[in-house]
Amino acid sequence: MKSLKYLNKYFLKYKWHLIAGIVFTVVSNFFAVKMPVLVKDTINHYVETLGNLTFENAIWLAIKTGGIYLALTIAKGIFLFLVRQSIIMMSRQIEYDLKNEIFNQYLKLDFSFYKRNNTGDLMNRISEDVSLVRMYLGPGVMYTINLVVLFVLVIVQMIAINGTLTLFVLIPLPLMSFLIYKVSSSMSRLSSEVQKEQSTLSTLAQETFSGIRIIKAYQREEQIHDKFNSSADNYKNKSMRLIMVNSLFMPTISFLIGLSTVILIYLGGIMTINETITVGDIVAFVFFVNMLTWPFASVGWVTSIIQRAAASQTRINQFLEATPEIKNNNFDDFTFKGKIEFKNVSYTYPNTGIQAIENLSFVVEKGKTFAIIGRTGSGKSTILHLLTRNIQPDSGQILIDGIDISMINLDQFRAQIGIVPQEVFLFSDTISYNISFGLENRNVSIEELREVAKRAHVLHNIEDFPAQFDTLLGERGVNLSGGQKQRISIARALIRKPKLLLLDDCLSAVDTETEEIILRNLVDESIERTTLIVSHRISSLRNADKMILIDKGQKVEEGSHDELIALNGQYAEIYEKQLIDEAEESEESEEAAAE
Repeated sequence: MKSLKYLNKYFLKYKWHLIAGIVFTVVSNFFAVKMPVLVKDTINHYVETLGNLTFENAIWLAIKTGGIYLALTIAKGIFLFLVRQSIIMMSRQIEYDLKNEIFNQYLKLDFSFYKRNNTGDLMNRISEDVSLVRMYLGPGVMYTINLVVLFVLVIVQMIAINGTLTLFVLIPLPLMSFLIYKVSSSMSRLSSEVQKEQSTLSTLAQETFSGIRIIKAYQREEQIHDKFNSSADNYKNKSMRLIMVNSLFMPTISFLIGLSTVILIYLGGIMTINETITVGDIVAFVFFVNMLTWPFASVGWVTSIIQRAAASQTRINQFLEATPEIKNNNFDDFTFKGKIEFKNVSYTYPNTGIQAIENLSFVVEKGKTFAIIGRTGSGKSTILHLLTRNIQPDSGQILIDGIDISMINLDQFRAQIGIVPQEVFLFSDTISYNISFGLENRNVSIEELREVAKRAHVLHNIEDFPAQFDTLLGERGVNLSGGQKQRISIARALIRKPKLLLLDDCLSAVDTETEEIILRNLVDESIERTTLIVSHRISSLRNADKMILIDKGQKVEEGSHDELIALNGQYAEIYEKQLIDEAEESEESEEAAAE
């Protein structure tokens, strides 16, 4: 229960909902308890006046009793409705607040955190875990309050009638709570297994839909079908075990209710013969036993709910207590002028132990285009992660206009950056939404959208769609080609009019002619902008003012394209090889066209 103490601040926030719920529970149960008392008094009165009761008096007694009973039922129902409206509504409000708190934490945590944790586990915090906590906040709290209030009111009434009979009748109820607890625990465990298997099924189905082209290309439909069937069988078997345990729930309750009723009728009959109690008292006891049945049965269920909620809240607390490694330490206004400097920077990824950057130094002058080239895994993208301060260097300094990056207003610095990542991500929304995503105010004109799309050389593709900029994209832009996705991502960066433009190998899916057009458009517009281009293709970089070649996180060569060619080193070797590859591809294309 320690972990659930975290929720006390929400109980305090919605204290009037909780207080109202308690008051309404007391009133609702007060009317409920009065109903058996009414029946008891009516039966006793009928028995006492049986010899002198006329037909008209009997009819009047029945109508009067029925009317009062109906009024008590309606009053009970109204206040029961108010109980649910207050406590269940409170639980939904807290669920809303808790989900928002978790989501805000998602946004606060840094890049490194997401590298260490898998997406499915993080998603469970805001979905499955919060749902289990809500069950404690709503039904758990409501049934607990109801049990306490009803137990007190009923026991007071039962003892007032006959204390000895009360003691004997209540004997099976604690046993029922224990047995229901055991059954509920088994149900909870099996439910978790079923939910886990269902998640596996969903994941497998999602992967199948996403990778259907690969599955068909390699003719693995039968293999995937067998795998899905195996998972479906596991789901079915676990569901059947859950159903079997679930089927014990009501029989257990019914048996113990029957046991209490048998004890009541046997002992009550003896007491009636001895004139210790009346027939009306026995009838009232039957009502009271049935009234206590569900509250006692709910003890085991509520206990199970609390156990699962405590486990889920522990996971939520661990997540909420996580602190981002990178924080904004300065909230003063900051305007990026254009100069960047790396001084002996090193970085090792903590989750893998791989040193991505080692003792790296270079300077990017204001308004210049700076290029970084290297083979796959050489550390190119890591440089951009360091520059945007998604990760912190292990040693060395990164200076922005001569100031250490940890000392500037990070939020304002990032607001002046336009970045096109290596892994393009598009939202399942319109093309216009995806392009304008980086703007604070997305009310951009169609002319602005057309202009940036033209610069990214994707306008003609967009105009081919019937809905043009209002075209809805599928998940991750599945209805676009790789090159189209990259160019829309470039347009998204350009519409921000950034002072620093970062291109992370973002032209790998376009042909050399399109690449040349886009780079020329960027150069035309980059007079007052500092640009960093990362690529493994020299065609993307050769017009840069300056470039560095890195290998295994270390700077190997530095200079302009012509200077590096003149060195006749690794850069010249890579350039020559790429020229040969391009020539061979061109010959193959010409031969294919001739055929």
